Amino acid sequence: MNDLTMRIQVRLIERGYEPGPADGIWGRRTIAAIRAFQTDQMLAVDGIAGPQTRARLFGSEAPLSPGHLPWMDEARRLMGTREVAGRGSNPVIEDWAARLGIPYRGDDIPWCGLFVAHCIGATLPDEVLPAHPLGARNWARFGSDCRPGLGSILVFWRESRASGKGHVGFYAGEDDTGLYVLGGNQSDAVNIKRLPRTQFLAARWPATAPADALRIVQMSLSGGGFETALA
Repeated sequence: MNDLTMRIQVRLIERGYEPGPADGIWGRRTIAAIRAFQTDQMLAVDGIAGPQTRARLFGSEAPLSPGHLPWMDEARRLMGTREVAGRGSNPVIEDWAARLGIPYRGDDIPWCGLFVAHCIGATLPDEVLPAHPLGARNWARFGSDCRPGLGSILVFWRESRASGKGHVGFYAGEDDTGLYVLGGNQSDAVNIKRLPRTQFLAARWPATAPADALRIVQMSLSGGGFETALA
């Protein structure tokens, strides 16, 4: 749950729009309400609650935000989601694929790319996803190039650089030799995992999201840093 998102939802409801329940989750109904508000206010219609939209929505009471990252809100909300061991699949994971129209036979198939596709697709509806988002390395051509920072999409190689295999997730933090990744299919679940910088291939940023200054989050193996950065 995100406090800024909840404040936006409450104000939209007060203004007569329908973002769904004020639950702090940046979903499709909230995006649709923002787009309707932007249309009525003759603003650029992008479904993003940027500075101009917040200023019109709240007036002089507009909340300050160092950069709203709705896809990270969604990723954090899903922490703890786990695939089903053995036969069967987690219907939550299968639903991500169904909503995006991605053929998917079950959560025994690597789903790190599907997790990223869901978080981006559910919160940035105009964003163009990779043609084959299940392939982790396909995300190395997504959006635009950037350096690692909070919310960026990180791509890594697995087994070897030449193997073609990879992993993808969201930047949550870093230390001197590693990057902390909020991702799916990490020990069969959504969690934060540290990966060595030596396996890092690319960092990408959504084309339809404001390119604010990327925040570096210092973390350690004992934890700390990520929750403060998203507060």
